[in-house]
Amino acid sequence: MYPILFEYESLQITSYGLMLMLAFLICNHLLKKYLQSINEDPSIGEDIIFYAAFGGIVGSKTYYLLERAIFHSDFSNLNGMFNIFRGIFTFDLSLTLSGFNQFGAGLVFLGGLIGGMISVTYYIKKNNLKWLTVSDWVAPYLALGHSIGRVGCFLVGDCYGTHCSLPWSVSFKNGLPPTTYESFRYNYPSVFNSEEFQLLYNSGDIINVHPTQIYESLIYLVLFFYLTKIRRSNSIKGYVMLEYLFLAGLARFIIEFLRLNPEYAMGLSGAQFISLFMILSSSYFMYIFRKKIN
Repeated sequence: MYPILFEYESLQITSYGLMLMLAFLICNHLLKKYLQSINEDPSIGEDIIFYAAFGGIVGSKTYYLLERAIFHSDFSNLNGMFNIFRGIFTFDLSLTLSGFNQFGAGLVFLGGLIGGMISVTYYIKKNNLKWLTVSDWVAPYLALGHSIGRVGCFLVGDCYGTHCSLPWSVSFKNGLPPTTYESFRYNYPSVFNSEEFQLLYNSGDIINVHPTQIYESLIYLVLFFYLTKIRRSNSIKGYVMLEYLFLAGLARFIIEFLRLNPEYAMGLSGAQFISLFMILSSSYFMYIFRKKIN
């Protein structure tokens, strides 16, 4: 674990922040290069990445705040957000800074995907571009950005899976939250109270877990190469994005069974319901698109 790569007084460079920045920079470079190859204005790529970054961060943070408030009764992050705005509008620097401390660092990818799509859609409409065409341009880089971002999650010890004893299992003693016996008692009571967990672990133990961040990173890296390949020969506008939504939704739905996210209903997490929507909606439109061609 390397959560903080550099620290000087109050300045911190975190591994997650660095990987997030790398994801945007790499995807920006590759998107501009691709647009040049198809004789499109590469500056469009910079604009798309900017809007995707802005909407993605807002969306991912909003999802995180709502999840913390609803399922953990933790309103400190929401209070932090309100204090930031109150401090700005009342010119109270101390209130603004305390708000940032309360705001937290949590980001949720699916919330970011929704926020990013809304923001980019606004840009597309504003500039009279075709949504289906643009969606095919960016689909592979959504997968690549997700792959890079998950490495950041691994480095800070976040978004890990449930306990396991596989040879490649890992532990995060200082994770977010830590994978300790006491942490599981407080943060994951349904897992902690299971008969299996109680038989395997005792007070003071460091718990080994599934490195689901690495699972996802590898899956999305493969998905990036696959989408890049089919984009070259695809003749149905919007189909590359539909492939992304279907495969990314399927991957996340399966991975969630190894994660520790709270269940909403029917034993499924919020991420799984969003993933199901991605799978079903993309399947429907892929069927419609192919039917029109045939």
